[in-house]
Amino acid sequence: MTLRELFLENLAGDLEYHPRRAAVYLSLGAAALCFWMFSPVERKFTTIPLVFALGSLTVLLKGVFFLRKSSEGLGLTQPELANLSGPSNRKSLPSDNSQAGQIVQDFGAGPLLLWPLLNVGKDIDSAWGNPPRFPVFITGAILFFLGWLVRRLTSSSS
Repeated sequence: MTLRELFLENLAGDLEYHPRRAAVYLSLGAAALCFWMFSPVERKFTTIPLVFALGSLTVLLKGVFFLRKSSEGLGLTQPELANLSGPSNRKSLPSDNSQAGQIVQDFGAGPLLLWPLLNVGKDIDSAWGNPPRFPVFITGAILFFLGWLVRRLTSSSS
């Protein structure tokens, strides 16, 4: 498995049309964004609220992708489409522990990958002297690794 395939599997390997998971992801993303929005003004741009803000972006984005219908049935006749959507062709969902690990991993991907956006915030508001780039990045990396570890431990046991 190449490094590219490893990242694609970790970040987008479970993307398929699933409205219930989309509702969970959108709810958790909105809750994380509310944590940042309702933080006191003097603490809004410290490490933890920024981790919640950046993590909410990735969780919300993945929730939107869970609402997207797949194109695997394009060009099929009605009987072929009925066979495709039959119970024997459906993917089984991972365990609850593995799904929780995936949510933590997706949440941690926000600060891990989007920390450069803090520089844009510094450019917009010059009063914000020193954004906590490194602590946000490290927190995202820890959360991403923790989610990855939970997923690996739960998938090997099943």
